Amino acid sequence: MLENIFVDAANWLRNFLASINLPVFAVDFVLLIVKLVAILVFVLLNVMWLVYMERKVSAAFQCRIGPNRNGPFGLFQILYDVLKLISKEVILPAHADKKLYLLGPLLIFIPPMAVFAIVPMGQGMASIDLNLGLYYFVAIASINTILLWMAGWASNNKYSLLGGMRAVAQMVSYEIPLLLALVGIVIVTGTLNINTIVDAQKGIWLIFLQPLAFIIYFISAMAESNRAPFDLVEGESEIISGPYTEYSGMGFAFFFLAEYANLLVMAIMTTTLFLGGWLAPFGWTFIPSWIWFMLKVYLVIWVTMWIRWTFPRIRVDHLMEFAWKFLVPLAIVNILLTGLAKYFFGM
Repeated sequence: MLENIFVDAANWLRNFLASINLPVFAVDFVLLIVKLVAILVFVLLNVMWLVYMERKVSAAFQCRIGPNRNGPFGLFQILYDVLKLISKEVILPAHADKKLYLLGPLLIFIPPMAVFAIVPMGQGMASIDLNLGLYYFVAIASINTILLWMAGWASNNKYSLLGGMRAVAQMVSYEIPLLLALVGIVIVTGTLNINTIVDAQKGIWLIFLQPLAFIIYFISAMAESNRAPFDLVEGESEIISGPYTEYSGMGFAFFFLAEYANLLVMAIMTTTLFLGGWLAPFGWTFIPSWIWFMLKVYLVIWVTMWIRWTFPRIRVDHLMEFAWKFLVPLAIVNILLTGLAKYFFGM
């Protein structure tokens, strides 16, 4: 099984590095680099597939065909898009803060990459096992807000600035109900360790114990990852392309692909926290754990695409009201009900 190969390969590499008399810190450093490269390859391959998948899903919902000319089933279309973006010139606005302007698209991939390091993709397939994994996830995921604001401000463009301000307002607002929804999980499982949270779902998945928390988390995570109908960071009718307006070529491509990386993070964390992670449903353990994990992840992604191509973008004032007047009070009610259930029934 792949999970056994993953563990065996890591152990073999550790033993090999130790056998050539490398210091312990050097062995750990090399292993960390190898894991990060593996995560990067995994993320890039999935992001490329998600771009193709979104086109096909949207075509199906709109009674179109989607990519079908370049390669079998149009699979080469994404490669041609990458070549097109690489060949485009990166234009620097004359009055932009050039250092921050160029750093924005380079740093935007760091938060999702850092989150992948703690997620168990299968049984024993977490690169790093942190006792405060859930706290780490929340802290790292919040960095995107700063990067979008930095890109919008550094562009020295009023549309970009307004887009950056929208990003900050939206993401900060929806982080609060998202955090409050996670409190219910901590109350039920009694831990912040991601692997322990998955193990706690062997009897019943948390989506059944925390249905209200799941709905709040799912909506907030979609808003955090800038998915329609919550894609107010980028509104063509009033702020052009928001904080991305002045970016061209690979600069825009990094922001575009980072949205799909964040979508993947959202689906992976939803699967891990509410859908049992790599645990097999119905006791079907004959299928490897990593296959179950990826099937659940892509089911969540398909649902988000279904929502995107079904509902129109909502107004920015309605977006903010929904977070503060509905999701936050509901999340607080969920914490109260979960605490009472834990106290009286030992849930």
